[in-house]
Formats: sequence, structure tokens, C-alpha cells
Amino acid sequence: MALEIIGAGFGRTGTYSLKAALEYLGFGPCHHMSEVINDPSQIKAWSDVAKGRPDFGTVFAGFRSAVDFPVSAYWQDVLSATPDAKVILSHRDAEDWYGSFSQTILPLILDKEAWPKNAVPWFEMIEKVIIGKALGGRTDRDGILKAYQANEAAARELAALGKALVFSVRDGWDPLCRFLGVDVPDAPFPKTNARAGFFASVKSGMQEAAV
Repeated sequence: MALEIIGAGFGRTGTYSLKAALEYLGFGPCHHMSEVINDPSQIKAWSDVAKGRPDFGTVFAGFRSAVDFPVSAYWQDVLSATPDAKVILSHRDAEDWYGSFSQTILPLILDKEAWPKNAVPWFEMIEKVIIGKALGGRTDRDGILKAYQANEAAARELAALGKALVFSVRDGWDPLCRFLGVDVPDAPFPKTNARAGFFASVKSGMQEAAV
């Protein structure tokens, strides 16, 4: 099964809601960090990607779409491997995004003393993927925002050519369904993974990984 949809938006841009929406529309399963966190084979595969040994066919086997980190750190490479896929940039105001990212994902990665022993391989992988690749090694505010804006600019170039969609979860079903060529469902657009629930979901994933 070839990947049909590639998410270019960084984590904390509504990616979990987008995952739920894509699966509701029939483009599932949708790859997301939630699939990686407790899957040793995915952790190893993405560690290999970070080391310059990508095997995207294996990484996305069985998935029709992919959003969030890790894919958003490598979306241009994944698109080169699957050129017929459609790109969706989940967009959020840069300052608003940084406020969320700097209080959730970033401290989780930087506080190495707090890494659960059973989850060290996952943390090492996301450090390489998110800090090393997506953010270009920067952990300061200006550097992080510069990387975020550069990533958005690259996706917006494709959107200007009609080859990508710039999408906010606040836009609801209409633009997403038009872009994908499907009917608008008679259901509320998914709203999930608010900041308050972020650490609870990560903790749950860590507990599952320990089993």
C-alpha cells in the first residue's frame, strides 16, 4: 500500500485531530507519533532514518497516510519516495505553536534526567528527529521559530502550485474534503489532544511500552 497523504506540519499543530479526521474519511490507518512510541520496530526504523538509512516502504507499510513527527521532519524525503502522495501542512500561528511546543515536546526531550529507562530508545530517536532534523539542532526560541517558518514556507511553495493544502483544524471539513476529493461528512470535526492531555498521553504510551 503506497502512502497517499503526507503531513508536513510539526507536532502541536493539530496533528492528532488531523489523524482522526483522515481515518474518519477512510485514509487510515494514519501514521502518527502515537504509533511509534510503543513500537520497537518503528523506533528502530526511525532511528535508521535519522542515521541516513531510510526505508520508508517498511516504515509506512500498512499505512495510507502519515502526519505529525516523525514524518513531518522528513516530509520532503518521503514525498520524493512517494511522489503521487498529497501533502497537507497542518498550520498554526508560529508564536502560538511555539508556546505549546515549548511547554510540551521540547522540555520532554531536553530533560534527559527524567527519561524513563524503558523509553530511552524512543527519546533518543525523537531527539535526533525533532531537534536534529526538524529544528536543525536549535533549541533556542529564535532558532526553533526560524526552523518552523522555513518548514511552512517549503510546504506553502507546493500549495501555491496546487500540490499541497495549508490547513488549520479550525477550518473544519470543507477544505480538507475538497482537497482530497471526498464528500463532507455529517459529523463534527475531531478535536483531540489538547495541551492539558499531552503529558497524560505520553505517560500512557510509556507505560504500554514497558509492558
